[in-house]
Amino acid sequence: MADSDAAGIPRGFGKTEREDAWWIENLPFIIVLGAFAIYTTWRAFEGKFYWTDPYLSPFYSPLIDPEHHWWPFSPAILILGGPLGFRLTCYYYRKAYYRAFLLDPPSCAVGEGRKHYHGETSFPFILQNVHRYFFYIAVIFVAFLWYDAIRAFFFPQGFGVGVGTLVMLLNIVLLSIYTFSCHSLRHLAGGKLDCFSCSTFGPVRHTAWRGITRLNENHMFWAWASMISVGLTDLYIRLVACGAIKDIRLL
Repeated sequence: MADSDAAGIPRGFGKTEREDAWWIENLPFIIVLGAFAIYTTWRAFEGKFYWTDPYLSPFYSPLIDPEHHWWPFSPAILILGGPLGFRLTCYYYRKAYYRAFLLDPPSCAVGEGRKHYHGETSFPFILQNVHRYFFYIAVIFVAFLWYDAIRAFFFPQGFGVGVGTLVMLLNIVLLSIYTFSCHSLRHLAGGKLDCFSCSTFGPVRHTAWRGITRLNENHMFWAWASMISVGLTDLYIRLVACGAIKDIRLL
């Protein structure tokens, strides 16, 4: 039997009494999150192929100073801090990258390297507590992306539907569900209340809280689906903008 602490977790990095291949569950996190981070960084600094009328990449929305009148670098650098901050501080993503990249802890009931656990009470992890404020910022970006998705129905020749239109529409639907299934919104709607009937707008807040709770039950799925979606949407628009592929008009 491995030595264990008071919580029953074996002492020593990687030590465990589990007999399954526990490390395999971290591989998707490493591959997908790593690929997304590399791709996002490349696209943020590339600074081109982000627009082909009427499609605008979500990485560059809202488009700020594309002509470089006062900002000499890629417009995406001014944009991505808000959405990425929201994802980086997301409760689910914390679990994913703490395990996959920091190995803290490597998995459930698996020993970690440090001897003392301080949670998120010291720098830099205490900054994770700003997640609720990044939620407010994310809502603003969702509004811009809904505008872009609606704008994608209006081509220079008039109203229409292209593959890019549907790609952008699906992307903002997934982003909206991910954003509004957030734990912070659930807490704001009513999660912090001990008595709904004793509170102002109690029945309304209880209904909202229950609806958000249903979405929140699958928050992990919406986190993955929306992250993959926003990356593929940007990739599609980039390929169309640079002429690698041609957008197909469906209507």
